[in-house]
Amino acid sequence: MSNPFREDLVSRSRAEPCSIVIFGATGDLTHRKLIPALYNLAVDGELPTGVKIIGFARREKADEEFRTGLEELNKKVSRSGQDEAIWRPFIQTVSYHTSEFTDAAGYKSLADKLDAIDAERGGKGNRLFYVASAPEFFDEILINLKNAGLNEAKPGCWSRVIVEKPFGTDLATAKHLNQVVNDTFHESDTYRIDHYLGKETAQNLMVLRFANSIFEPLWNSKYISHIQITCAENLGMEGGRGGYYEKSGALRDMVQNHLLQLLSLVAMEPPTDLSADGVRDEKVKVIRSLRQWDTPEKVAKNVVRAQYTAGHIDGNSVPGYREEDRVSPESDTEAYVAVRLLIDTWRWSGVPFYIRMGKRLPKKSTEISVHFKDAPCVLFNATCGGVPGGNVLVIRIQPDEGISLRMVSKIPGTSLRLEPVKMDFHYSTSFGKGSPEAYERLLLDAIAGDATLFARRDEVEEAWKFIDHIEHAWHQSATPPPMAEFVAGSWGPREADQLLQQDGNQWRRL
Repeated sequence: MSNPFREDLVSRSRAEPCSIVIFGATGDLTHRKLIPALYNLAVDGELPTGVKIIGFARREKADEEFRTGLEELNKKVSRSGQDEAIWRPFIQTVSYHTSEFTDAAGYKSLADKLDAIDAERGGKGNRLFYVASAPEFFDEILINLKNAGLNEAKPGCWSRVIVEKPFGTDLATAKHLNQVVNDTFHESDTYRIDHYLGKETAQNLMVLRFANSIFEPLWNSKYISHIQITCAENLGMEGGRGGYYEKSGALRDMVQNHLLQLLSLVAMEPPTDLSADGVRDEKVKVIRSLRQWDTPEKVAKNVVRAQYTAGHIDGNSVPGYREEDRVSPESDTEAYVAVRLLIDTWRWSGVPFYIRMGKRLPKKSTEISVHFKDAPCVLFNATCGGVPGGNVLVIRIQPDEGISLRMVSKIPGTSLRLEPVKMDFHYSTSFGKGSPEAYERLLLDAIAGDATLFARRDEVEEAWKFIDHIEHAWHQSATPPPMAEFVAGSWGPREADQLLQQDGNQWRRL
């Protein structure tokens, strides 16, 4: 097979000037992530000249009021700080459009505004629509874009849409939303965003595997014992998040999208090239190959759900999940989930994958750890009691992005004593600067027309198919698996430890 990383095989699209319309522009995502990301691209010289940004929302605001609110938060959150020489011309490209999401007249006036911008720019009418509103408005926004003709690109131009998660709440709603999207935009112009795929270490997974000859020959069931993916958060339901979480839970909020996407990058076969569909074809095969936990008995054996009780984090008292604001005292929503997965392919036969995600854990950390099998040699058993632990490759997604490899070495001295040591790579140390924020890469890719890091329709639906079996066992079966508990500030319930112990494994200590 040809090398997909060869320079002449890598597709490089140029980001062109466009108008970016953000639906839900008064929301937290726009202020904390999207505008700072676009500004950082401008600081780095990556944002195309001529880009115009229009915030679309229901609240009455003048342009200057909207810009002032964006500036106040950008000063606090932008990784680049705020350079007035760049911020001033950048913020002048931003305007505000007031309309209800359901008002057809608002979309007609938006079309007129975009036409005026195109005429000012010399007729180049590229449009990027970012649906960042509450999910209940997704349908209305897409249908109104179609009715206003904004989904149709002008000759020689393009019209694309980015849709934020949650992309449905189950397979049925995901299929419905997919149909609405595909009735409005072609699949090639649809970008279902998952910000985890924009993180630098996640992007590096394919490079690590396929550009380094020392790893790919070992990346299979012959040499790998098991793989763990952990997403730990020390926060709970601050900021009124309890209301949202009650409707989603850890499984649907994080596992269905972020963690299954990471799993697919870890487990996929080498793509034939780095085109969007070349990569996504291989990713969806992984999700399709997941063994289904399709009975309550299988779910009970392979999945653990839990809620946290009152405890302490960083020396501060925190309430239990059912005591949080906007959470029902009788809630049956999980704030922690651990899943044992099996991928029924030749490469991964017999290798368990473990995923865990939890709120109110001791610290915020997301990582992938690849645990290799112990060396078969017994040379050191008699002389020094065996080898202390095996080789582990750790890929840190956040907060300290990097990669480490644990090996076994001799301790200096006259006797033969062994100890695990680490080879450690940090992005900030090796490259002299921090990584770009995830939304920066993803927004630039959408402008450039590169959908590689965005989920395709079949990926989303296959993931929901797997998740729906678990949700059904929890909420609709006659014998639902129990809800476990753990103290806030600990690493989760003992039932999650037992999930690995049945295979002779244990969670890696973060």
